Amino acid sequence: MLTKLAKSFFTLTLIGLALGQLGCNKADGASKPEVASALPLPPPVPAGEARKVVITVTEKGYEPSRIALRKGEPVELVITRTTDATCATELVLEEAGLDVKLPLNEAVTARFTPDKTGELRYGCAMGKMIAGVFAVQE
Repeated sequence: MLTKLAKSFFTLTLIGLALGQLGCNKADGASKPEVASALPLPPPVPAGEARKVVITVTEKGYEPSRIALRKGEPVELVITRTTDATCATELVLEEAGLDVKLPLNEAVTARFTPDKTGELRYGCAMGKMIAGVFAVQE
């Protein structure tokens, strides 16, 4: 009887670990930006215009999650949230003073101009559990 109980416990433990790993992998994929060593720098936009960047919030998070920008070039974000399955109901980017509410299935526009190079991490209002990165280059 003890052996049968031990086998059942062992089997349940393995199933729990496997399911836990699947859940962690999904959460990790949704909450962390894609890792890329270098993104190709987009060509400059004409003077007086803003670079248009389209972001969609899906069950996977912000897509694309890593976007190359140019320092000093105005950016117009067009963000559409297409799911209620995440906490990404807004986009927060403190460095640019952005806290944009994202109603479901409605495109929202926000503008900013990156004033320094490096990575600007944007994300949800829950401590950026779901996040993306603007890779700002010269």
